Amino acid sequence: MTNPKYPLKQVLEVKERRVSEAEKVVKEKLEALEKENKILKQKEDERDKVKQHYEDKLTQIRETLDSGMSSPKMQQMKAYLKVVKEQLAAEEKKVVEQKKKVEAAEKNLEVAKEDLRQKRQDVDKFVAHEKDWTREARKEIERLEGIEQDELGATTFTANQTKRKRGM
Repeated sequence: MTNPKYPLKQVLEVKERRVSEAEKVVKEKLEALEKENKILKQKEDERDKVKQHYEDKLTQIRETLDSGMSSPKMQQMKAYLKVVKEQLAAEEKKVVEQKKKVEAAEKNLEVAKEDLRQKRQDVDKFVAHEKDWTREARKEIERLEGIEQDELGATTFTANQTKRKRGM
């Protein structure tokens, strides 16, 4: 008995190749997400440094007020504190923007994972179909071989009967 050739083998191979490509895309999206998270961590660290500097300067101004420092020096410190506060706002804005990029990368990863899941599901359906088709094709081949054997047996029997009748 010969093994039947699955007629949709090329389609299955294409679908398997698409799964491989989708796996690569998921890997790329995951790496992009990791990169964006790393950048977010850096931006948060930068913001935290500026925030700490702001808080230190604020504490310094309070201590200076308590000690009764001169007004021009106090004005200079307040002006510097205002600059630091603006830097803090700018750093916070960068963090918020980076969080948006991280969210976008997470969404891209989820879309890629869903695409991969769908493509794997397609391949699984084709693999199951191939198994069913192969099983049915083998049954049909066995049935046809059985018919062929029956015909050969009948032909042999008839030939033997004919020989016996002639020989008598």
